[in-house]
Amino acid sequence: MIDTESIVIIGSLLLSAFFSGMEIAFVSSNKIYLELEKKKQGIVPRVLTHITESPSKFIATMLVGNNISMVVYGIFMGEMILKMLFPSYLNHQSLPLLLVFYQSLISTAIILLTAEFLPKVLFQIYSNTVFKALVLPAFLFHIIFSPITKVVMWISNAVLSRFLKTQGDEVSAVFSKIELGNYITEQIESAEHQETLDSEIQIFQNALDFSNVKAREVMVPRAEITSVERYESLQTVQELFVKTGYSKILIYQGNIDNIIGYVHSFDFFKKPKSLRSIILPVEYIPETILAKDVLNILTKKHKSIAVVLDEYGGTAGMITVEDIVEELFGEIEDEHDTQQMVEEKVDENTFLFSARLEIDYLNDTYRLDLPESDQYETLGGLIVHNTQEIPNQGDLVQIEAFDIFIKEVSNTKINLIELKTPKT
Repeated sequence: MIDTESIVIIGSLLLSAFFSGMEIAFVSSNKIYLELEKKKQGIVPRVLTHITESPSKFIATMLVGNNISMVVYGIFMGEMILKMLFPSYLNHQSLPLLLVFYQSLISTAIILLTAEFLPKVLFQIYSNTVFKALVLPAFLFHIIFSPITKVVMWISNAVLSRFLKTQGDEVSAVFSKIELGNYITEQIESAEHQETLDSEIQIFQNALDFSNVKAREVMVPRAEITSVERYESLQTVQELFVKTGYSKILIYQGNIDNIIGYVHSFDFFKKPKSLRSIILPVEYIPETILAKDVLNILTKKHKSIAVVLDEYGGTAGMITVEDIVEELFGEIEDEHDTQQMVEEKVDENTFLFSARLEIDYLNDTYRLDLPESDQYETLGGLIVHNTQEIPNQGDLVQIEAFDIFIKEVSNTKINLIELKTPKT
């Protein structure tokens, strides 16, 4: 049979855990999530609205409740420690300093573990869910401790306004980019086991990530650029337009590292006398520039193509307005987009992928957790980065826990691979 003293101690620990956990859950919870929850019907949304109107008051309530719980716990726990470990001192009017130290040490260790550290960690990890689930009992204590909280708030506001010249409880109606990003990330993670993700959520995520995307991540790489020499015949270029289905082709002088412009297929309807007469200028940009800045440059200068230069001034790739827009809204396919990327799930742990697929896309789509780095963007780049060479067809490349079999390869790049993930 558990005695009254033990019940009080356990109850105090549980209440202390509740108060400290709800405090950290309120601070850690996503404000956008709470705002959306407040728009719903029912008692919980109404309580959430009331609590979030005065955040400092709620936190003060949790602190008051936590302190009361710890005081009660300290009184009864000290007595229990004496009974269990030092019974000979039960009737003493004063206790030795060393004994008081032992009491404090044991009591503090227990409450830190059970009522502070563990609940705060758990409540922080599941802050949104826990805060919503336990907001009603928290609101009950909010009402019970209201008189004490008002006194505490009055004193704190007086100190803040007199000495720090600031108001104590200002609620911001503006949400930060970080809060929006965290909310979208939570929505994506909650859809982990769904086959599809809402396109609106994915667009929001792309828009948030867009500010950090560099030109080299969006560009068409040098090896895939279609270009011709400036002195090429009009007939040859026209046939190339028909063969590729492209509307624009880059023009170089001497070699591809000296691109001087591009020609548009529409200009061939004007029956030009020479290729030189219809060459249009391109913009030149470094590969480290941000994609959003490229979009601004192309828009302001009314251009649609930029040539991406590497650190030595050579051609690293090309980027179009369409490439940048696709980074936000996903692939924009037309009747001329004939290049097909292979991405096939053979079984639970085996995949067949084109090496041109991007690492972040594969990780988001298939939850692979492939290693990411600024040194490469694609699956082929990951392999070459680790092997420091283009492997031969049939080779096995091991990267962390992944087995990668090279299925198709050319002299200049990897085309197709088979990926085996660790068995779960």
